[in-house]
Amino acid sequence: MPDEKLARAIRARVRREILKILCQKDKASVHEIAKKLGITESSASKHLKLLYDLGLVNFEDKPPEKYYYLKIEEVKELFEVYDKIVEKIAK
Repeated sequence: MPDEKLARAIRARVRREILKILCQKDKASVHEIAKKLGITESSASKHLKLLYDLGLVNFEDKPPEKYYYLKIEEVKELFEVYDKIVEKIAK
């Protein structure tokens, strides 16, 4: 079910952060994402594969790097609302 796919995608903090990076940039390499999040490239790749399998991101293969980007642009709107909700809950 699509709603379960989305819930799975954003359940993990690392995947939320990856999606937020891709909301801010047109494209980002596995190396860039891993460095920004302080995780290994292997870990970043695993999370990106899951997001790819769920249909949220896509990639361009430009050896030696893969560059990921949002497949569904509305994810940007989702995180705008998500961040507002988190902020209100925190108050």
